[in-house]
Amino acid sequence: MLVPTELELRRLADQGGLARADLTVELAGFGPIAAAARAAVWIERLRPARVVLVGIAGTFEPERLAVGTATTFARVALDGVGVGQGVAFRGPPALGFPQFPRAASAGLCVPAIGDTLELDGLPREERPAAPVLPLLLTTCAASASPEEAAVRRGRHPDALAEDMEAFGVALAATLAAVPVSVVRGISNVVGDRDSSRWRITAALAAARTRLFELLEDEGP
Repeated sequence: MLVPTELELRRLADQGGLARADLTVELAGFGPIAAAARAAVWIERLRPARVVLVGIAGTFEPERLAVGTATTFARVALDGVGVGQGVAFRGPPALGFPQFPRAASAGLCVPAIGDTLELDGLPREERPAAPVLPLLLTTCAASASPEEAAVRRGRHPDALAEDMEAFGVALAATLAAVPVSVVRGISNVVGDRDSSRWRITAALAAARTRLFELLEDEGP
């Protein structure tokens, strides 16, 4: 189990924590680079059966994914690696080369990785009814305004939420052939930097509940 920051870990502890005999909880670090590096080290050392990232995120659609709730994502995309900024930005697929090439040697057997990865752990009852599987967008810097959020959403119209770690963790897990799930509590609307409107405690309480529902759904 990976949690991005000490703040999130403390707030989860306030809700009862993540203590279970079958869980090892570690900090992932803030942002996709630290999260990828930490996840890779953690996976190499502990050889877990699966990796789950738990924390907070912002919502692009508060009517569909409300602040104070939580969800499990089926896909994660990365925005920010490529060329240019704003509306001029072009990611790896548009540039014609992947972030990581197809590998079938040196212990790896993974397809080429562009800017999207599949995740595990969507609850069973949600799989048949989801024509467009829930997408989480990972960025190196959170959207600072509604306008910036709109530009990113324009590039990834299926994205329901924005975070800063999931793609890094998912990449590390994918390269290690370890299943990975992401549970995010929704603390704010993407682009809203007024923390007086954020609901971090409620978001993490919902994420904790969602996590244990996921673990119960999938069994040992």
